[in-house]
Amino acid sequence: MLSNGDSNTVERLGIFARFPEPGRAKTRLIPALGPEGAARLHEEMVRHTLRMTDDLKKARAVMVEVWFAEGDEDRFLALFGARTYRAQAEGDLDDRMSCAFRSMLAEASAALIIGTDCPALDATVLCEAFDALGTHDLVLGPATDGGYYLIGLRAPASGLFEEMPWGTDAVFAETLRRAGGLGLRVHQLRMLDDVDEPRDLTVWEKYRSLQGGPAVEIRPSVSDVIPTLNEAARIAATIDSARRDDVEVIVADGGSSDSTREIASRIGAKVVLARRGRGPQLNAGAAVARGDHLLFLHADTTLPAGYLQAVQETVAAPGVVLGAFRLRIDRPGLLLPGIEAAVRFRCALLAMPYGDQALFLSSRVFASLGGFSEIPLLEDLVLVRRAKALGRVRMVRQEVLTSGRCWDVAGVVRMSLVNQLCVLGFNAGIPPRWLAEWRDRLSSAEQRPIGIHGPGPDPASPIRPERPNALGRPGS
Repeated sequence: MLSNGDSNTVERLGIFARFPEPGRAKTRLIPALGPEGAARLHEEMVRHTLRMTDDLKKARAVMVEVWFAEGDEDRFLALFGARTYRAQAEGDLDDRMSCAFRSMLAEASAALIIGTDCPALDATVLCEAFDALGTHDLVLGPATDGGYYLIGLRAPASGLFEEMPWGTDAVFAETLRRAGGLGLRVHQLRMLDDVDEPRDLTVWEKYRSLQGGPAVEIRPSVSDVIPTLNEAARIAATIDSARRDDVEVIVADGGSSDSTREIASRIGAKVVLARRGRGPQLNAGAAVARGDHLLFLHADTTLPAGYLQAVQETVAAPGVVLGAFRLRIDRPGLLLPGIEAAVRFRCALLAMPYGDQALFLSSRVFASLGGFSEIPLLEDLVLVRRAKALGRVRMVRQEVLTSGRCWDVAGVVRMSLVNQLCVLGFNAGIPPRWLAEWRDRLSSAEQRPIGIHGPGPDPASPIRPERPNALGRPGS
């Protein structure tokens, strides 16, 4: 153990800290920052706290001790330098805090315990806390989330911490109630913000901006990937339906000759260029995605208002590896309700949704499946089949609204028949390239070509016009 002060110092400060191990530090921030990002932020917070306590030691004779959980003394020493390191006791937080106070107060007249997640905590506040312990039994620094960022005692207080509802907004109030029952004189410090949840990251951002440091990179919960080709007329509405505070929108463009990319970029989507084809484009978008979950959205489809919560809850359900939404078609007609009913029946019976139903899954599962097959059609069918081999596929009750334009081009009966024959041919082992060529001839005879997701390129464009991948809707 390396000492940074005199063991007879009358005041002691204990810093409770975990080693910044990815996946084990600041776990509630992992949805926003990822395991590595959360660990890096925790390391920054520990360093900030240690610098602040160095300032405190210039003002008064205080012995500072780092009480660590996880890791060991050697790892802390290597990362944070020569200080006094002590291992926290075994047990719950109440056991660990009680043990630390007993140890410090055995040789000191006053002791404080702080964490590392309150960037506004400074030497002035700590001096006030120690001064207050000259006339009070207990000092508390209330946090805005209902807990406290600092607690100080001048003698152990039996029963103060036992079975405390840690992690709730009742901790501070319950501590005051117990202190009253024990007859302790309490001094309250000013209320400060701490950083525990993703919504608290603005607190750290404000501190970093004042210090001139780099901003924290917030990791989105979901990355929505939209493959496009000449979708200027529709892309804004699709992106608007997808945008949320915790969502990254990525447009993977296959070489549009219209203003698709410019519109998408202007309204906040990340735009990447990709080799043309739905599979290659979806894979290119997924390759740059930062979200913990991926949602693949056709450019002619809009998402329901509550889709983000549905994605998060579905992917978190035990055994579920992939989810999708119900399908609704935005065209009137006598036959289209039958198409919607057929899709619902297929999903209920076979758990086999397709791409126009906004497939979603975790980034980890997507990587384990090897991404989309880069074939001319039915890449969604292949992905869903692979996913079913790993676990359950779940349909959510919300509906996506998809364009009926592929049925406008070829007609409902003809398009549905072509789709089904392509699926049968694929299952029989016919090469996808042959099926795609046959499908394009049958589904668009005497029709103006349209692009993979919408109106095709200008005839003068060097980009070869492609017809819609109607097999985004097999079974329809």
